[in-house]
Amino acid sequence: MRFGRLNSSLQARRAYATVQNSRPSRLKSNVVDLDHFLQRQRALALWRDIVRAIRSVPNSSTKYELRRYARAEFERNKQVTDIAHIRYLISTGKTEFDGMKRYIEEQAQ
Repeated sequence: MRFGRLNSSLQARRAYATVQNSRPSRLKSNVVDLDHFLQRQRALALWRDIVRAIRSVPNSSTKYELRRYARAEFERNKQVTDIAHIRYLISTGKTEFDGMKRYIEEQAQ
């Protein structure tokens, strides 16, 4: 009999705790998984590398065009959610960035 009362008391507490926690969360509902989070960090790191490299371009019109092109590419692909496609875009972006970096280094000389 003693375990029966303990069990019903425990169930009552669980029910109370469930009712208390049923209010809507203040957090955003679109929580991303770990793989998307990591790819987002890689994309942001690529963007920062691009912006840092563009700062060293001496010609301001070239600097503006390079930044505008890079931003347009990021904006164009910001709605992509497929993780394989995101990886492809980041690797393609790194390849293009390497080419752009060589161009920037040639312009600086």
